[in-house]
Amino acid sequence: MSLWTAAEIAAATGGIASGDFAVDGVAFDSREVGPGDLFLALRGEATDGHRFVAQAFAQGAAGAVVSAPCDHPHVLVADTAAALDALGRAARTRTDARVIGVTGSVGKTSAKEALFAALDRACPGQVHRSVKSYNNHIGVPLSLARMPRDSRFAVFEMGMNHAGEIAALTRLVRPHVAVVTAVAPVHIEFFADEAGIADAKAEIFEGLETDGTAVVPFDSPHRDRLAAAAARHGATVVTFGSGEGADVRAVETMRTATGGSFVHARLGDRELSFTLAQPGAHHMSNALAVLAAVAAVDGDVGLAGLALAELGGLDGRGARFETTVVGGTALVLDESYNANPASMRATLAVLADEPGRHVAVLGQMGELGEDGPAYHADLAGPVLDAKVEAVLLVGEAMAPLVLALEGALERKVNVVHVPDAATAVASLDALVRPGDAVLVKGSNSVGLSRVVSALRGS
Repeated sequence: MSLWTAAEIAAATGGIASGDFAVDGVAFDSREVGPGDLFLALRGEATDGHRFVAQAFAQGAAGAVVSAPCDHPHVLVADTAAALDALGRAARTRTDARVIGVTGSVGKTSAKEALFAALDRACPGQVHRSVKSYNNHIGVPLSLARMPRDSRFAVFEMGMNHAGEIAALTRLVRPHVAVVTAVAPVHIEFFADEAGIADAKAEIFEGLETDGTAVVPFDSPHRDRLAAAAARHGATVVTFGSGEGADVRAVETMRTATGGSFVHARLGDRELSFTLAQPGAHHMSNALAVLAAVAAVDGDVGLAGLALAELGGLDGRGARFETTVVGGTALVLDESYNANPASMRATLAVLADEPGRHVAVLGQMGELGEDGPAYHADLAGPVLDAKVEAVLLVGEAMAPLVLALEGALERKVNVVHVPDAATAVASLDALVRPGDAVLVKGSNSVGLSRVVSALRGS
């Protein structure tokens, strides 16, 4: 069965079809178009998708949504961006899937991928989720439009950097279960305080279906604020965490020989023991949120536990690999996709438990506002606690951390400060030794993926 027919697209968008056609996928980037896809010609600030209609059909597109007539099978609409939203709403209306929405300052993508793996373990091939970090005003409706009509479960990630953005996204997704992974000072440049960030994340509850479930972090200082917001929208609130009183709670934990964690959890009147492949308290917190959400959509919690045991780190978000250095190998912890004060502390805590000499390649953090220098300087404690012997700091905003580490009385750290990722790559050979554990983490804008590529030898 096709994903969309021309008639369905026209009905959803209010457009006019040039003729009959059917598509099996949806894309807005002509470089990602494959055989049988629908190409959405979006107009952006930098370019106009209509310039690439011919390229999309050359790559196998079966149809297009356009706001100007073309010589290929198409649906003509007044506004292609509005048509994308309409197609997303139509996909949500026609599905019987149980839908989970995920947001949070940290851990959104990892939680979304873990939820997909947990649900797919019980219903292989019948679970849909947003790919990559498609969590904004384009990515969310695109992910909805891509949802197969016979999906049993669907998981969508929603992100923001300003108030009001998640409210618009959650009304498209209309989740049965809404998860907030954590609240932290991410994008705080655009908010008065962290409570404002909590309120922006709580917007996800505005789209909840009747009798929906809100999954919120028990150990967060914003727990009650999130729970109150959820209650205003008629949600059943389920908390997760390690604190006494959490609805889904890690009762006992133990580090495994392979670096992960053995977890004994309590979910209401049920208990579950499982192994978590990825190390770190932040991954354990995500796992508890996943179990809470799986239970809320009547999924198989036992199989979810098995899926968590097999779930490795994502590129840029916890992937681990060996790199060859002169005289041997070193372990690399790839956390290069993004960074904020909370995730920096969490991943440095993971590094602290690794055997061998500890090296950290840390890129500056963005969107921290006037308190940015203090947030960077405050990383000195976590760096020292992680027993880092050599740290490569990347970006001008890291200067306060340089001063804090150089002034530390507890222990001296070999500090190298460079302006950019290219210079960081050139500095690696002098810092990394056989047997080291190397953490690479920074805001995406710094480009530390170049450092990871160099360590991979690619």
